[in-house]
Formats: sequence, C-alpha cells, structure tokens
Amino acid sequence: MNTIRDCMTTNIATVSPNQTVKEAAAIMNQQNVGSIPVVDSGQLKGIITDRDITTRTTAEGRDGNTPISQVMSTNLVSGHTSMSASEAAKVMAQHQIRRLPIVENNQLVGIVALGDLATDQMSNEAAGEALTNISEQHKTT
Repeated sequence: MNTIRDCMTTNIATVSPNQTVKEAAAIMNQQNVGSIPVVDSGQLKGIITDRDITTRTTAEGRDGNTPISQVMSTNLVSGHTSMSASEAAKVMAQHQIRRLPIVENNQLVGIVALGDLATDQMSNEAAGEALTNISEQHKTT
C-alpha cells in the first residue's frame, strides 16, 4: 500500500496571511492553480482559493490590497504523511475537496490533488470514486 508521500507534491507555492489578495491572485496565475495554502512559520493557517477571491473580495467590494487573512478559508481538512492514497481519496470525497494539504509535525510538507491520486495505480479507483462523489454534489437538481 502506497503512502500519500509517494504521490504528493512537495514543491508548493504558499502565501502568508499578511500578503494581499492581489499577490495571491498573481501567484495563482503564474502557477496555474486555483488555490494556495496560507502558511505562517511553516504552519498551515488556511487556504485561499480563486473562489474566495471572487466571493469574499470582489463580491464584497474589497480591493486587491485586502490581506489574505481576511478572506482565506480556515475550515481546513488536512492529511498526514502516513495515510494511504486510498485513505486520502476517501477524506477528499467525504469533505468534497479536490486538494488535500499534507501536514507532518504541525508543518505543511505537501499537497495532494485528485489528479495526483489518479496517476497512482493503487488508488486510481479511489480517486475516480472521490471525483464522482465531489462532482455529484455540485450538480443542480
């Protein structure tokens, strides 16, 4: 059984809580990602997503100089390095998330995306199931 360490990404762009929304957006654009972990002294404090920027910044009339700490998501779900890829996929499906920050000794050490799990043969089925569950929750009835 492969651990999440085998398929997580360790070279992650991060931002600090006191950086601005504009800086976060620029990094997202540069890295071609829709979310960035918010880290302070190595500790995961939150995550900022393109949706956070849209709904908590632009829609509320705030500007690009707004500190990330005022608009980031803080209701975080994270994983740990000893969990299996299958366990990570189950957590992601249960919480309806596409990316799972991985923490070890209270420090952010990586992030795993559904795409990372799909490339791992042992967890291909679990990733597909997680994606199906996430996608079904977002369909309108």
